[in-house]
Amino acid sequence: MPSIPWRTGCDAREHVDLKDPQPVLVGDVEHGLGLVRLARHYAPRMVGRGWGRVIFVSSEAGVQTPPDMVHYGMSKTAQLAVSRGMAQEVAGTGVTVNCVLPGPTMSDGVLAMFDELYPGLDPVEQERRYLAENRAAASLLRRLIRPHEVASMITYVAGEQASATTGRALGADGGLLPTILP
Repeated sequence: MPSIPWRTGCDAREHVDLKDPQPVLVGDVEHGLGLVRLARHYAPRMVGRGWGRVIFVSSEAGVQTPPDMVHYGMSKTAQLAVSRGMAQEVAGTGVTVNCVLPGPTMSDGVLAMFDELYPGLDPVEQERRYLAENRAAASLLRRLIRPHEVASMITYVAGEQASATTGRALGADGGLLPTILP
């Protein structure tokens, strides 16, 4: 997919040909719409059973969008709005709808990116360098999130113990967002 040079205050139409079937913006929007379609397909069945969980994995970038990731942040902000609206739609039915907001996570994709950015360094040093050079430096954990930590939040939201948690954005961002409420 092409890289799009987003900058605050620029006219995105200068940088994106929406006739191109592969721009990042369209890809992020289509991905988000697919999630909405999936949730709308299953939510009525959950309502009919009187129990269910709809969980969107958004991102802290949906709350605090990095200037070089506007396309991504926009799609994640849309997930937050859809999640809240859907939670209101199914209110009182036993179905909950929430968003989990992971921060920068040590995924396979990030490890591959580290190998490109910092060839020859061990993973611990790659992470240290990345934190020093990027927005993840604001993490209160002073490290990237591990996939199992995001999975733990999703496990909570998916369970019976989260029956009173709905319409929320729940952080698994290591304190990257500088707010107490997303």
